[in-house]
Amino acid sequence: MDISLFDYELNSHLIAQKPCVPRDNSRLLNCIKEVPEDLRFRDLPSILNPGDVLVINNTKVLPSRLFGKRGQVNVEVTLHMKTSNNTWKAFLKPGRKCKINDIIMFENDLKAKVVEKYIEGDALLYFNKNSKNILKYVNHQGQMPLPPYIKRNDKNENDNKDYQTIFAEEDGAVAAPTAGLHFTEKLINILKSKGVLFAPITLHVGAGTFLPVKVTNIYDHKMHEEWGYLSENSSDIINNAIQNKKRIISVGTTSLRILETVARLKNGLIEPWSGVTDLFITPGFQFKIVDLLITNFHLPKSTLLMLVSAFHGKEKTFERYKYAIKKKYRFFSYGDSCIFSRENNF
Repeated sequence: MDISLFDYELNSHLIAQKPCVPRDNSRLLNCIKEVPEDLRFRDLPSILNPGDVLVINNTKVLPSRLFGKRGQVNVEVTLHMKTSNNTWKAFLKPGRKCKINDIIMFENDLKAKVVEKYIEGDALLYFNKNSKNILKYVNHQGQMPLPPYIKRNDKNENDNKDYQTIFAEEDGAVAAPTAGLHFTEKLINILKSKGVLFAPITLHVGAGTFLPVKVTNIYDHKMHEEWGYLSENSSDIINNAIQNKKRIISVGTTSLRILETVARLKNGLIEPWSGVTDLFITPGFQFKIVDLLITNFHLPKSTLLMLVSAFHGKEKTFERYKYAIKKKYRFFSYGDSCIFSRENNF
C-alpha cells in the first residue's frame, strides 16, 4: 500500500502551539454516527454509558532531551528507551559526527559512551550513572522532547506541565499520549459518577512517534519497540465489561496498541502482561477488543493516521479529517480530538 494514500494538506495555522485552558474546553468531533457532531471534550459524558470502560495510558513523559558536548561539538541527545540500568537508546543530533566509543559530556559529571549505532538512526548510550540516578539528572537538567511542529524560541516551563496528562504516573515516555491531555479532574469525577470505569495501562511512548515513514510501501516500514504493561486489575475491569457487553473505549492509539497486542498474543483474550510491542496497525487489521477510539488529529503519512484509518475505515477517516479542516479544528499534540467507532459499527 502506497504511503501517498495517507497524505493530506494542512495549513500550518491549524497546528496547535498550546493546549486549551481548561483542557476539557478543547473541541471533540463525534464520529460515532454517520453525520459528524461538533462537541467540546467536556461533553464526553453524553456519549458514554454506565459500565463503559475508558482505557487510559498512565505513562509519564521524561524531560529526556539533554544537551552535551563531544569534544568541542555540541550534541543534542533525546533518550527514548531504557535497555538496562546504565544503557539507553537515544537520538543524537548531529548523529553522523558521533562515532562508536565517543564520550558525550553533560552537566554535573554525567557522561555517556556511544556503544552502538543503529540503521534506524538512533544509538545505544552507556551512562556512568545507573538508571535511578540518570532519572534524577534528566529531571534536573533535561527538557521536554516536544514535537518539532511545536515552535519554541526558548525553554517554556509551562510545557513541563502542559505536555503531561492528568493520569501520568510511570516514568518512561518521550512523548505524551496526547488523547489523555484533554481530561480534567472535574470531567473524570463526572464520568465516574455516571458509572464510567477507568482502566489504566502503561505504554512508554517511544521512538516511533518521532520517526517519519520513509518507505514508499507502508508494509516495508519497521516499527520501533515500546515497553508496555497491563495489570491484573485493569484486565479484570476490561474482561468484566466485555462479558457484560459494555464498550471498551481506548483513550489514544497507545492504549489501543497495548490492548490489541495482548489480544493477539493471548488468542483474543485480555490477560495481565508486560513486555515490548512493535505492533504496526494498517488497514485490514482485525481488531479484537476496542470498540471506540478517542484520539487527536495526526500527521500526514504517519503510522498513527494509518492506525486510525484501519480502525474507522480509510475513506471515512479522511472524510472526517476534511471536515475537521473545514471547521478549523486544531491539529496534533496540543490540538483537538475526535471519537471514532470501529469500522462497520454504525
